[in-house]
Amino acid sequence: MLKKITGALLAFGFVGLSWAQQIDLNKATEVELDALKGVGPVLTKAVMDERKKAPFKNWEDATSRVKGLGPQKASSLSDQGVRVQGSPYTAKSADSAKDSGKAAPKGTDAAAGKAPPAKN
Repeated sequence: MLKKITGALLAFGFVGLSWAQQIDLNKATEVELDALKGVGPVLTKAVMDERKKAPFKNWEDATSRVKGLGPQKASSLSDQGVRVQGSPYTAKSADSAKDSGKAAPKGTDAAAGKAPPAKN
């Protein structure tokens, strides 16, 4: 009987820990941000300063406004349970949003950023 009670308490404890680890970038305290792996006082201050101006709309907004918060850091934070407006970071959606606004000019080689060679 004691084993069952202990097991149940441990199970609830682990569920509580995993739930408690999800924090929203718009609501996280300085202490919560500093406790995250890969986040130091400089990044915490940058997040807090940008957040004072306006809440982050999504991950793309956060990564574009906060210096030092790139795709790799955003992915790491998302893996640790950080969310923006309840959404985890997805590189696919951030890349497609970037690409949709930056089409290569007509007649250029998009990969090299150069005009194609003249045809004779």
